[in-house]
Amino acid sequence: MSSLEDVVDEAAGRTGFSGVVRVDRSGVTELAAAYGLADRGHGIPNTVETQFATASATKSLTALTVMGLVERGALALDTTARSLLGDDLPLVADDVTVEHLLAHRSGIGDYLDEDVVDDITDYVMSVPVHELATTEQYLPVLDGHQTVFPAGRQFAYNNAGYVVLALLAERASGVQFHELVRTLVCEPAGMVDTAFLRSDELPGRAARGYLRVDGLGTNVLHLPVVGSGDGGIYSTAADISSFWDSLFAGRIVPLERVAEMVRPRSDWPEEHRRYGLGFHLHATNDGAFMEGYDAGVSFASVHRPSFSVTYTVMSNWSDGAWPIVRLLSDRLAT
Repeated sequence: MSSLEDVVDEAAGRTGFSGVVRVDRSGVTELAAAYGLADRGHGIPNTVETQFATASATKSLTALTVMGLVERGALALDTTARSLLGDDLPLVADDVTVEHLLAHRSGIGDYLDEDVVDDITDYVMSVPVHELATTEQYLPVLDGHQTVFPAGRQFAYNNAGYVVLALLAERASGVQFHELVRTLVCEPAGMVDTAFLRSDELPGRAARGYLRVDGLGTNVLHLPVVGSGDGGIYSTAADISSFWDSLFAGRIVPLERVAEMVRPRSDWPEEHRRYGLGFHLHATNDGAFMEGYDAGVSFASVHRPSFSVTYTVMSNWSDGAWPIVRLLSDRLAT
């Protein structure tokens, strides 16, 4: 049988993969490999230390930030959004709670409904992206969307809900959301290279996000210039590995909270998975995972606690990660 490195190399070459692949088993890194270019215009290659955008994988860090505030008594799962929103976002129902938002069961209208996006590389933002740098600046984007169903009735993946969570976290704590993520999640997890970077001021180690398998078109005009609760944090494969280790060691929030978050709250049969609080869950086993897909970004990281296996695929073009993710899923039987 071909080695894991050989089959990943072959698939990367065949598909034009650009990014990083890492596989850890029982504390040992079995594979850490980089492919393609972080900056096509200047021919700068990706390395295993390159920082990649993670899109919606950020939601797991947002959920943990909120849980950290719950643990500290600044929020509760039954805190209503209205109690902190005041007169802002009047279409958010009065009975929507933090738990509803975490579980994608709030029913609030979504500013970015992925079911109606035809092409991930379309220009979908309703305001100039440079105006979205702080959580409060998202208020005009979040406003004006009618409730879709009563809170708690059903599951519907919702980006707006996680920006609302970021806003609630700021207002409950008096601390800016990006700083909360850093202090409550990244620092205890040892994620030294994880941060919300400005897309128009990327540092040298950060990969530019490309819209297609080739060409120079980037995503800088497609996404908020700085991410918020629903997406946009940059990280490295090593930091993501450290994240999973720290999460299931209880270093971010106590293990009782972790168990709450990875307990299935909803079935999601259309995507062949379940959902907890901030984490995607395998349909039948104990696998938990984070996933991100956006213009110029594709990301997945899967952890199987029972097998002590983690694999992460980070790519800096829109569809780059998925062939490698499928290969590893089959190969590692996750």
